[in-house]
Amino acid sequence: MKSKAIVTLADSNYFELLLELISSIKKHKESDNVSICVLDAGLDEKQIEILKSKTDIIKKAKWDIQVPSYKVAGREWLKSQVSRAFLPDYFPDFEKYLWIDCDAWVNSWDSVELYFKACENGKLGITQTIGAGYRILTRVQWILGKFAVIKSQNYKHAKKSGFSESTARKIAFAPHLNIGVFSLEKKSKCWKLWQEILSKALASGGVFGSEGLAINIAVYDKNVDAEFLPLYCNWIASNVLPKFDIEKETFVEPYLPHNKIGIMHLAAGLWKNNKDMRTNKDVKVTIQTIQGSELQKSLRYGKV
Repeated sequence: MKSKAIVTLADSNYFELLLELISSIKKHKESDNVSICVLDAGLDEKQIEILKSKTDIIKKAKWDIQVPSYKVAGREWLKSQVSRAFLPDYFPDFEKYLWIDCDAWVNSWDSVELYFKACENGKLGITQTIGAGYRILTRVQWILGKFAVIKSQNYKHAKKSGFSESTARKIAFAPHLNIGVFSLEKKSKCWKLWQEILSKALASGGVFGSEGLAINIAVYDKNVDAEFLPLYCNWIASNVLPKFDIEKETFVEPYLPHNKIGIMHLAAGLWKNNKDMRTNKDVKVTIQTIQGSELQKSLRYGKV
């Protein structure tokens, strides 16, 4: 039995992205030693049949924490905001878990290995969304030119979800932790604490983003032991576009030393003419090359 699992979740709308993620994993020979597990949050029967030959385990995602129906409104994919905090319950036979959102794909296996290494001894392996090229970290509203009103997403979400002013302030200006890619060991104490904070967030606040809020509070307020990995391990392209290395035919960080992107993440989408690259594979954006030219490229796996 393999001891490591890469886990993701999808509904029928993101099925094509899910297949691309799986293909990007299987492209690397090292993936033979890792199980691929999928949480079903609204896949149809035909899609599940296709997945059976490409994955190791498929489980139906549940509402592991009860959420009022009016907060869900039929959006089964919102289970991703809850179920990822309960991976050992779904897939108990593994020692280490690497979660990758289905709108991300693996470009370099080195990042996968880093995540599995990062979660040793109960640590949370995760990436802070801050790095070279980030120009705005938190928005503020200036009053009379001298007083600032915090517009931090984490701060506002924490307050709306019933957390204390002290907790909200601790995460207000901390580098946001994107929960779209993370690693944890089965035995980590982080799971229980994350679940407890998430239960509180869901009781008072909205569902979307609740799991991310909970993990930010767990790290920055409750001091969960975390191993912070480089930005290229979870490159959110909507924040800063990567560059392309024509000679090596791969995406790289836009600034020296141009590290190879490990996991490309299309969180929040890349939009052009009101079309999102995640749902329209024909969408392309202008990408600079490190050789000094420009290319029109898709950032989806296997697209040109």
